[in-house]
Amino acid sequence: MRGPAVQPLAATGHRPPLPRSRREIFDRIMLDIVTDVDARWSEHLGLVEYAVEDAPQLPDDWDSGRVPLSSLVRGSGTTPTRLVVFRRPLEHRAADRADLEAIVLAVVVEQVAELLGIEPHEVDARYPSDLDEE
Repeated sequence: MRGPAVQPLAATGHRPPLPRSRREIFDRIMLDIVTDVDARWSEHLGLVEYAVEDAPQLPDDWDSGRVPLSSLVRGSGTTPTRLVVFRRPLEHRAADRADLEAIVLAVVVEQVAELLGIEPHEVDARYPSDLDEE
């Protein structure tokens, strides 16, 4: 092993922050996207809970060859709508952080568009309008 085993103290006397975990990075991406989208559409959406889970819990008889990327359960009465994004399937599809940000944006925007009954590119201009046609 070469080099110091411990990073040196910075000029301020504090250690540099530890690298963030993949979960923390994903949560930050999700929070940034949801905060932005919800700020623009909250009066039309009503009460929505946003959540991140590691992976979907699939029933034993699941026969689709595809793993869900998110789940949307519409609320009723006092029960809020719940939008859950599954971290591991999204990370698996992303080549790098920028790709992950684009995928999370697409998933959240598509689900919000579904709730609002509008096209995804109307929810957020960053959503590529050519994906609407797929």
